[in-house]
Amino acid sequence: MGDRRQTDPAPYFSTHIFVCGNRRPEGHERGCCASKGSEKIRDYMKARVKELGIKNVRVNQAGCLDRCELGPCAVFYPEGVWYRLDSFAAVDEVLEKYLQEGGRAAELMLP
Repeated sequence: MGDRRQTDPAPYFSTHIFVCGNRRPEGHERGCCASKGSEKIRDYMKARVKELGIKNVRVNQAGCLDRCELGPCAVFYPEGVWYRLDSFAAVDEVLEKYLQEGGRAAELMLP
């Protein structure tokens, strides 16, 4: 499952990033990414990808990614790597290490 076939069309994006935008009621035991600033994080990431000239990347808001207690969080596909993005500096580090260098920002990865 998940393997590309030779007959599949080429992917439209090389990397697709989903940033959790889930909103739960105030005081919910698990919290929510939106109350932790995920919308500003997403907007910043979208702008930075464009500013840095990184091609074939799409940054989207997702509904609940079910990890809000660890958030704000994002998942990068096709690899399925999860990150906690709690600041603009964290976004910059992930963009540099993951998208520009092809590595990982290990200290920001979610278990």
